[in-house]
Amino acid sequence: MAVQWQTHKENLVILQQYAPNRAIMTPPYELETTRLRLRQWQATDKAPFAKLNADKRVMEYFPCPLSTAQSNAMVDRLQGAIAQRGWGFWAVAMKQPDKQPDKQPPHNTFIGLVGLSIPRTRLPFSHCGKDRGKDCVEVGWRLDYPYWGKGYATEAAKASLAFGFETLALEEIVSFTALVNRRSQAVMERLGMQRDPHTFNHPSVEKGSPLEEHCLYRLTQQDWLNQK
Repeated sequence: MAVQWQTHKENLVILQQYAPNRAIMTPPYELETTRLRLRQWQATDKAPFAKLNADKRVMEYFPCPLSTAQSNAMVDRLQGAIAQRGWGFWAVAMKQPDKQPDKQPPHNTFIGLVGLSIPRTRLPFSHCGKDRGKDCVEVGWRLDYPYWGKGYATEAAKASLAFGFETLALEEIVSFTALVNRRSQAVMERLGMQRDPHTFNHPSVEKGSPLEEHCLYRLTQQDWLNQK
């Protein structure tokens, strides 16, 4: 069984797929954009994900690259979160290449992760909403280096925001990164997110590290709807 929902502006299709033979609490959602498919994780994603997590360019603004074991454990955790909630940090794969196949990755190529998540670490803004009684939800991305600079992160993140605001009816979605990470901040700004005036020190980053100070971006449901 599949339930489809499409927004005309983003040409976004949301497929809600049921897995009758799996013990899950919520049917997993998959998102599709013009070029990308955001889907549940597969065993074949582990090797390319471990490769990008070991790439110092990709991990420049994270505390350190991940070992293969750490990366595989992360896949298992992300897969479990989607199985439980129906959404999360999805695996991102290319759809059919466009009219220039020599310049496009092969069909169904895994290129990284993009999606929504409830941060595992308690942060100063962990509770949001009008009454501050709800867990905050972040939008995030991590793509393999060859796929940078092509608009994939922004495209997939927009689809994730649409899902969060229009399907989950979230009041607010946040994003955050190290203060020195201008590339990710540029994506946040392209998404229409607004930077908080205050920075914060991330509790999971070593004190004194140049990556400790983080900036926070926010987007409310109302502001998202006003952008459309």
